Amino acid sequence: MDYREFFSQFRNLSEKPGIGGRIKTQPEDFVVIEDPIPSIFEGRKHAIFLLKKRNWDTMAAVKEIAKRAGIRHRDIGFAGTKDRHAVTYQYISVPAEAKERVKGLQIKDIELRFVSSGRFIKLGHLIGNRFRIIVRDVGKDSFERTREIVKELREKGGFPNYFGYQRFGERRVTNHLIGKLLLQGDFENAARLFLGAHEGGMEGDEARKNFWETGDVDRALKEFPNFLRYERTLLHKYKETGSWRRAFLSLPLPVMRIFIHAYQSYLFNLYISRRIEEGILLKEALVGDIVVQMKGGIPYRDRTYRVTETNVDFVNEKIMRNEAMVSGPLFGFSMRHAKGLPGRLEGEILDAEGISLEAFKRLPKPMAEPGGRRELLIKPLGLTYGYVPETGMWFRFFLPKGVYATSVLREIMKDH
Repeated sequence: MDYREFFSQFRNLSEKPGIGGRIKTQPEDFVVIEDPIPSIFEGRKHAIFLLKKRNWDTMAAVKEIAKRAGIRHRDIGFAGTKDRHAVTYQYISVPAEAKERVKGLQIKDIELRFVSSGRFIKLGHLIGNRFRIIVRDVGKDSFERTREIVKELREKGGFPNYFGYQRFGERRVTNHLIGKLLLQGDFENAARLFLGAHEGGMEGDEARKNFWETGDVDRALKEFPNFLRYERTLLHKYKETGSWRRAFLSLPLPVMRIFIHAYQSYLFNLYISRRIEEGILLKEALVGDIVVQMKGGIPYRDRTYRVTETNVDFVNEKIMRNEAMVSGPLFGFSMRHAKGLPGRLEGEILDAEGISLEAFKRLPKPMAEPGGRRELLIKPLGLTYGYVPETGMWFRFFLPKGVYATSVLREIMKDH
């Protein structure tokens, strides 16, 4: 299945017809500008560069910079991954002694501008991202339709905070399925899916198809292209050890965790969709809900509190003032549970999946996932939009980190 079919199972909050259209027709149609936390500019041991890239994913760009500059890619820090089919601006840190080598690099579709000295940038060292997006192939009535959808969603508290398709895979929508198999301890079938799932039309799909049908590791090592480096790592480790579990553990930790996080994200999306389906408001806290503290439109997901019969009115007043927001589950072994009706929904989702919270703890130690909470609604800051004949609709807005612009656009377009 492709990502459109995958996302069709999650309910839209807006009931009005969408504008349709296409995004990312060309990279310049999707511009992402990172807002980092100010403290990355404190310190002297690293050099901070602004990285502008076009049609590069973040990890591939970092590895190319590292190779050209003669440093380890692990010594380059960045706050978050950015879309590949886009023009993106983000900050990276490199060791101070590599500053001049990085300044002198010339790489196609990559620009590097030295900003200042600073500290090593870690994942999460950002406030959020600003977006400039064009949606093409829309009708002349798209502005009015957008206005009606935005008005409706403001009345309903915001846009559903679904995890976007990037979390699951745009062409091979398998990350969450692999994550579930890993939670079930089925490393063999997780490997079969990771190595063999194919949609057709992509380089390497013939080799994947052959592995799916035969399970022949030696043949796969001959046929898998070199650019499928993680797949080849898995195959080599299995050939060496005869253990798919040990093969998975040979992958870089961020890659292993992608699968578990994708499954968490899938369950979170299901929770939002179920809540919409059952007519339970996303903007209003019920007794038993867990709410996330907000400040200036930014969620503080480590600051949560439970809604009780004695504080429910007080909490909903805070939600009205945008000082709190209802949250949903990022399932994990130490997640804070909802109670009441929200808690029942959480339990039903886990039961239907046949997964327990203990499964998140039984994972190999590097992959074990404690879980957490995530706000149910998005309130894009500074949302503006307009229509340009022969181009389409343009949008400008800011989102906190971990929130997907494609989930905002999905409500407006209705076919993504």
